[in-house]
Amino acid sequence: MQENEMLDIPGSVTTEPEVLEMMVWLAANEVSGVVKIKYEELVRFLSSKPVSVTVEQGQVTADLHVIAKPNQSLLRLGRKIQREVIRTIHQMVGMPVNAVHVHIDDVLYPKAESVAEATAA
Repeated sequence: MQENEMLDIPGSVTTEPEVLEMMVWLAANEVSGVVKIKYEELVRFLSSKPVSVTVEQGQVTADLHVIAKPNQSLLRLGRKIQREVIRTIHQMVGMPVNAVHVHIDDVLYPKAESVAEATAA
C-alpha cells in the first residue's frame, strides 16, 4: 500500500503517552554511556517517573532522567540521547518532536574503596 493510499483510510490512530514514554526510555538506554538500570529501580532512586511525555498540537515533548557512566562528556551524551529519542519517535510513530529535555541526575563512579586503595598504595 502506498503512502497516499493510507491517507484515504477512515478513522484515526492514537498512541498513548505511556507508550511514548516507554519508547523514550528504551531509546535512551540504547545509547552507550547511559547506565543500564531497570525502570523501577530508577523510579525508586529519583522518587518520581524517569520519563514524562506530553503531546501538544501533535508534537512530542519528552523529559528524561538518566544516570551516566563516568569519563565522558555529559553534553555529548545528552545530545546523543536526544538524537536517538527523536529518531525512535519518528521511526516508530511518525510524530514530530518538539523537544527532548535530558536530565543527567547522577554519574555512577567506581566504588570509593577502589579509589582509596589505589591512592594509598
